[in-house]
Amino acid sequence: MPDVRLVNVTKKFGKIVAVNNVSLHVHDKEYFSLLGPSGCGKTTLLRLIAGLIQPDEGEIYIGDRLVNDVPPEDRDIGFVFQTFALFPHMNAWDNVVYGPRVKGFHVEKAETIGHEVLEMVRLHERLDAFPNELSGGMMQRIAVARALAAGAELLLLDEPLGQLDAKVRNELRYEIRRMVRDLDLTAMHVTHDQSEAMAISDRIAVMKKGKILQVGTPKELYMKPKSIFVAHFIGESNFLEGYVLSINSEGTVIELRGGIRVKSAEKNWKEGERVVLAIRPETFFVEKGVKKNKNSILGIVERVTFEGTNIRYEVRLKNQDLVVVIKPSMIGEWLNIGEKVTVSFPPEKAPVFAYPEVGLREEISVE
Repeated sequence: MPDVRLVNVTKKFGKIVAVNNVSLHVHDKEYFSLLGPSGCGKTTLLRLIAGLIQPDEGEIYIGDRLVNDVPPEDRDIGFVFQTFALFPHMNAWDNVVYGPRVKGFHVEKAETIGHEVLEMVRLHERLDAFPNELSGGMMQRIAVARALAAGAELLLLDEPLGQLDAKVRNELRYEIRRMVRDLDLTAMHVTHDQSEAMAISDRIAVMKKGKILQVGTPKELYMKPKSIFVAHFIGESNFLEGYVLSINSEGTVIELRGGIRVKSAEKNWKEGERVVLAIRPETFFVEKGVKKNKNSILGIVERVTFEGTNIRYEVRLKNQDLVVVIKPSMIGEWLNIGEKVTVSFPPEKAPVFAYPEVGLREEISVE
């Protein structure tokens, strides 16, 4: 099965640089996701690998073969679109066996493949159904089956779950992941849904404005983001702005707005540098009244939202910064709106980033 390599790939549409000097290596049999906001270049990157468009610069390899000039039908790929893209005048069976027939497979071989993949997607009993007789989830499973029946070694999925409702989407993403694993395929999955990417991917590339900002496992991206945007886009973060006051053997002392002093365990900063702390909502401790813990900040609860397994608190700190705190709903006593509280966080869970030149709001923008 193939790996995929991109070397300094660039694609422009007029003055717009959709993919900007991207280098990437997707490993054999890996389930890899391209994650980012709309317009970041992830679908363009997938279409370049598929051969639907050509790069302006750089090289694309599938396995050991340079495929820049290889037509899509000769790349041994299967492409699954967001819009299902089934032939409406064909039933499920004819949609699935279309690829083997076009490739000139013997009738018996084409039928064997058709039965196998329909069994795999658990829709063999609906082989006579036309697309308009199937649910959205069923149509997308037929689309996957058609890609597999064509003998694809590399499966490219462009927002394949985008048009499905939440429950079906959650079920089908694991079904697709199972099929890819069972068949030892390499898969590249485009999505803007970070929970979807985190749930099914071996590794993820986070993209913004045509560039790849970070590649890593879901855990690496969540626990060790390398940029403010990744900390913002993967999960959720509270950003506290300040200046480095001092550095000692225990870490860095940072002065936030309003003269509030907190500490991060990181030490690779210089006095006077403008910085941003990124703190996950579940990292905060929150207690009623005034408490003296590490990195304690007083505040008032402004909003309480019940989210099922969690309670989401929005707390206005005494320096007027607003932070989100998330706690399990089944543990401890709930706080009330207007209640005075102390929020705190451990220094080792407070990563520090240089204040972005474009400003914090622009840096985390998904536009």
